[in-house]
Amino acid sequence: MSAIVDRRAVTAAPIEEILSMRWSPRSFDPAAVVSDEQVTSMLEAARWAASASNVQARRFVVGKRGTDSFARIERHLMGFNRTWAPNASLLVLAIAVIAPEGDDPAGAHRWAEYDTGQSMANLASQAHALGLHAHPMGGIEVADLRAEFDLPERFVPITVTAVGTIASPDLLPEKYRERETAERTRLPLDELVLARD
Repeated sequence: MSAIVDRRAVTAAPIEEILSMRWSPRSFDPAAVVSDEQVTSMLEAARWAASASNVQARRFVVGKRGTDSFARIERHLMGFNRTWAPNASLLVLAIAVIAPEGDDPAGAHRWAEYDTGQSMANLASQAHALGLHAHPMGGIEVADLRAEFDLPERFVPITVTAVGTIASPDLLPEKYRERETAERTRLPLDELVLARD
């Protein structure tokens, strides 16, 4: 089996190691188990992410592999995600609460998706601190997940994040192995930053 490679980011300036080493693998160990303590630690990190006006407009559905919740999330993954994500130890459905209860769900909390993303970034960083990896997925069946968990209209499924222990790229179908070990890239800062004084 191929060795698991160091995927450290090549950065234009020094950043914290937990950030430079964080990446989103697709090859997870199908036998690895996350403990209840690890799950709680990741959820606590998500809970304490920044929140506009402290509204905390995010909710989560968490399923460990082999549980009903995991299966209910897994069946609504799309495309290639259905191939690799079932090997993860944990699936976390992140939900933005776009309006208060009883209000018109037409975007009263217009920042809810942003705050939900911040909470999942915290979760991914905490996973890495625990020796785990996290891979967020946008390829999900939003309407079907809402129906699956009987979510009100103001609850919008945003992503599903797979969490687990990294495994050899050899566990992936051949055409995806190269992506697992390819050099990580990002746009340069001068393309991302529109103004800086």
